[in-house]
Amino acid sequence: MTTWWPWARIAAAALTAGAIVAQLIRTVERTLAASDPWAAHLPTVIANFFSFFTILSNVGAVVALAIGGVWMLRHATGAEPRWLATLLLCVATYMIVTGIVYNVLLRGIALDQGSTVWWSNEVLHVIAPLFLLADVLFAPRPRALPWSSLWTVAAFPIVWVVYTLLRANAITAPATGDPWWYPYPFLNPHMVPGGYLGVAGYVVGIAVAIIAVGAGVLWVGRRRAVADERADEPDLLDAR
Repeated sequence: MTTWWPWARIAAAALTAGAIVAQLIRTVERTLAASDPWAAHLPTVIANFFSFFTILSNVGAVVALAIGGVWMLRHATGAEPRWLATLLLCVATYMIVTGIVYNVLLRGIALDQGSTVWWSNEVLHVIAPLFLLADVLFAPRPRALPWSSLWTVAAFPIVWVVYTLLRANAITAPATGDPWWYPYPFLNPHMVPGGYLGVAGYVVGIAVAIIAVGAGVLWVGRRRAVADERADEPDLLDAR
């Protein structure tokens, strides 16, 4: 597995990057063809595109998997450096949560097939999250990170939620012309029962999910690292 896993990481990064680019191209094409001024404002549409947690998580996955794959090719032995293990911990957590949230909360919502690249949608919400889960479970040479790493995992989602809610009412929705834009229905107080209180409930629920998934990913990494160390002990004894 050590010989081909780095190539699997690089291939997954390339597929995910292709999916992001394909959806971005479709989004730009639709924007350039729009007649309404709010729908044709390209800077807003591109900023909105990169404001989706899914897109940001997948961009992170591309970077982490590409770096992780290259690092493994250049280092035949030894556990991942702490910075790389922390990056993979964060990205895996966000991608697994993305897969869960999409398939549990958003899968049933009808998509505008003219604006959505179907295969890209599946890669970003299903295939890439599943690969990151497999990376957590099977990638060679994991590093045991301290439990304090969960604070790092929590940092980005907190910043993203604050950014999203502050920005929302300063943006005209390209698709509808509404004087607000939220990337997901469960963050929109105009749609969620209870308004901002209802949104707060979703935010707390997703925060709990992120911490829980992050703790699970961290626990698996620690267990696997300990198991690898124990497996190496007989080799060390034989060498003596």
